[in-house]
Amino acid sequence: MPTTLLQPGQIEAAAGSIPELRLPPADLFLARARRLEQLAGQHTLGDYLRFVARLARAQHECLTAGPEARLPTPERLAQCREYRMPPLGPAGLAKPSGWRDIARHLARAVQPALPAAGQAALRPILQGQDAWLDEQAARLFEGDTQHLDAAVAPLIGAALQVHWTHLARQLDPAQVARPEHPNLCPVCGSHPVSSVVRIGGAENGLRYLHCALCSSEWHVVRAKCSNCDNTRGVTYHYLEGGDNVVRAESCPECRTYLKIVHQDKDPLADPVADDLASLTLDLLMDEAGFARSGVNWYLIQGHP
Repeated sequence: MPTTLLQPGQIEAAAGSIPELRLPPADLFLARARRLEQLAGQHTLGDYLRFVARLARAQHECLTAGPEARLPTPERLAQCREYRMPPLGPAGLAKPSGWRDIARHLARAVQPALPAAGQAALRPILQGQDAWLDEQAARLFEGDTQHLDAAVAPLIGAALQVHWTHLARQLDPAQVARPEHPNLCPVCGSHPVSSVVRIGGAENGLRYLHCALCSSEWHVVRAKCSNCDNTRGVTYHYLEGGDNVVRAESCPECRTYLKIVHQDKDPLADPVADDLASLTLDLLMDEAGFARSGVNWYLIQGHP
């Protein structure tokens, strides 16, 4: 059932008092794993959610260990801010060799939880050449899903998430400019997974888009399309009989949608975990003719 959104200015705080950028916390992946485990309970996709929870816990271990990751030089950071460019854009940032070790660690962590066929599918990560892993990462950044290995793409993505999240945590919000394109992450230039309405403090009631790669969040008002900035006819869609923690925000102009996760309805709601647990809503939006404007790196579809 859809409901029309309020117009700009009706639900947002005064300009200038809004924390524009939220960099990822240290317990990001651990909190996500706990939320996934909670959602898995009686869910029809319970086994998959528990698998991703195990992967998120392994990501937390890697992030806590402090992967090899260096920020660009101060001069480069200042230049990016001046020209409103994302300082951690993958195209201008070299991946350290250590990211492959992260990918292999994640594969070893989740392998015992998989059936024999699933364990065999992870061998390319554990036994593959470094060049092959680098090629898969390049294809992922380019959005070239036709040449991605479907079985390992989510783990490749998860390893890159750890690396970029670690980098983002080293930044100061003052080093990052407002994005030229509000639908892309101001830190790394990637698409969002979904958006989340935060609770507590200065962020209470504000909507933030959550980056699929570096896990940073940036503020975008709730009364306009997060993809094309249209403010007319933006509509919420939700599953009847549900708890309304997750809704899909659709735009009649660009015909896209992005989910919005409400922490005011569940303080533990997570923009990635709750997105995964609401795939039925994606199917309904697809049937209604709307394309998803975001991407979930745990659901990357490669070539079988």
